[in-house]
Amino acid sequence: MQDLQEYGAWRAAIAAALDDYRAALARFEVADAATTQRAAQAAARVRDDRLSVAFVAEFSRGKSELINAIFFADYGQRILPSAAGRTTMCPTELLYDAAWEPCIRLLPIETRARQLSTSDFRDDPGAWTVLPLALDAPERMAESFRQVSMTRRVPPEQAQRYGLYDPDDPDLADALGADGLVEISQWRHAIINLPHPLLKQGLVILDTPGLNAIGTEPELTLNLIPNAHAVLFVLAAETGVTRSDIEVWRTHIGAGPGRIVVLNKIDAMWDPLRSEADNEAEIARQQASVAQQLGLAPEQVYPVSAQKALVGRIQGDMALFERSRLGALEAALLHGLIPQKKTILGSALRADLAALDAAHTGALAARGRDLVEQLQELKSLRGKNQNVLAHMMRRIEAERKDFDAGLMRLQEARTRFAALSTELYSTLDMDAVARQADTVRLALHASRFATGMRAPVRAFFDNARASMEAAGAQVLAIGKVMEAMVRGFAAEHGLALAPPVPLSLERYRAEIEAVEALYVKQFGTATLLMTSRGTLLERFFDSIVSSVRRSFRAANADVEAWLKVIMVPLETQIRQHKEQLRHRLSSIQRIHDATDSLEQKIGAFEAGQEELAAQRRQLLALNEAVAAALGEAPMRAAA
Repeated sequence: MQDLQEYGAWRAAIAAALDDYRAALARFEVADAATTQRAAQAAARVRDDRLSVAFVAEFSRGKSELINAIFFADYGQRILPSAAGRTTMCPTELLYDAAWEPCIRLLPIETRARQLSTSDFRDDPGAWTVLPLALDAPERMAESFRQVSMTRRVPPEQAQRYGLYDPDDPDLADALGADGLVEISQWRHAIINLPHPLLKQGLVILDTPGLNAIGTEPELTLNLIPNAHAVLFVLAAETGVTRSDIEVWRTHIGAGPGRIVVLNKIDAMWDPLRSEADNEAEIARQQASVAQQLGLAPEQVYPVSAQKALVGRIQGDMALFERSRLGALEAALLHGLIPQKKTILGSALRADLAALDAAHTGALAARGRDLVEQLQELKSLRGKNQNVLAHMMRRIEAERKDFDAGLMRLQEARTRFAALSTELYSTLDMDAVARQADTVRLALHASRFATGMRAPVRAFFDNARASMEAAGAQVLAIGKVMEAMVRGFAAEHGLALAPPVPLSLERYRAEIEAVEALYVKQFGTATLLMTSRGTLLERFFDSIVSSVRRSFRAANADVEAWLKVIMVPLETQIRQHKEQLRHRLSSIQRIHDATDSLEQKIGAFEAGQEELAAQRRQLLALNEAVAAALGEAPMRAAA
């Protein structure tokens, strides 16, 4: 996993260069609230960056063993339990969060009875059962990991309340045992917080249960799998592609960037009574057959033996590892995944760098103009008499009064800004989303037929999308008010002011449309006709609401942060200009009282110009150091 380690080192170099840049911005006092927020945002992007890889398959395809072989062979043992039959009963995430001790966090299956998705419980520590991991005791740690395999048998009405059993669904008919009970998972979700080197680099691994769980846990369909940077769809060489495999591939995964098909357990086709060439030909035929059924080219299907690869790595048997063919899969995974992530992170950071460069350049330019004006003013005083100095003092005082009068005229625009801000918060009201969801739930329960659910759910999406579009229009209106305010004030007082920081809510509207598209894809007319009302409601609507609510919550956070900083550049320039007028008046007053201080003042301002030029060069160099860490060319040549 050298590629992942190099990716981690790349991020660490960017973080270090960014820290130096942020410190200099603070030291030179050129970072207002907006700039500080943007710099903190850039640092958070690097710090919180994650590489998410999801493993999807029917049970007994070897997903857990494949994870062990690719990521954890250096551990010298199996991290995830792997055996014949079903070993992963609930979605399991492996990651590292320094805020937690090494542990496994388990979300009880009972939480499915509440109208909340898994994501809604992530920030509620009290909802989880936490088991510490004994890193120095492998046997005890393996015992903790076996929790993801735990099941229980419950009455069918209890399983039905959790959305895990439906007596009207023929696909679940065999779930009812001879004892009249239904076997369900002990846990709804597991998060393993493990200080493994790869997980510390930001890798997040998602191990899913069998394909039937993709339908019963909507979080997988609506969030975890679509948002994964890579999805490995695992098949078994001896079974090939089953009907359920094709359905999940078409409905939930499909061909595209970061989607890889793995044909596991090829060692089952190593027939000692056949030649090596015949064995290879048989594997190639199965590879071609799988590719044809999934609509892929044969080279997009990777035959491997996860179990032999793990054994080969742990025992140092490189011949066995080579025969497992895992190396080709790893290369395809990481060579596609890491450049993609670098592109995404690099693009966001380049935008941050450009904004920070513009902010400090503008702040230093304003200071430079003030110094030039004051220096020219002081130089013009050489040889002037007391009457001239007194006249200049009166002129500056009059200028200051005009400036204060202009500030009063800004109040009307501020009032309009406040009114628009209140309207914007009302449009993005989280309580309104909850009320709409409750209305749809009532309509769903009242519907006599499954197809009658389509209109209420569509109305929910229409309302959510309309609210987000209205909020976007209000953001534009606020931006125009601010732009007119800045432009007018700058023209009136001869100031050079940057336009307001823009904001777009388009990504959140797109998120809502993506969730709707997944819903439509998951529940077309045929599925609605075959699925009972209760199952549809329990499986997906709560997760749909959770996803939409998450988009609205993020949009609210962006709006709140934006409204806090959009006035800051103007207010900073106003404060600096007022301070500059005060300094000018004070300087001339002192020179009026003691003309021998004029040359000292001129010398001080000239020294200030040199210091400002040095700060400009240093900040440019630090900005370019971050760009260099990104692997980019400098933004512009040093002046």
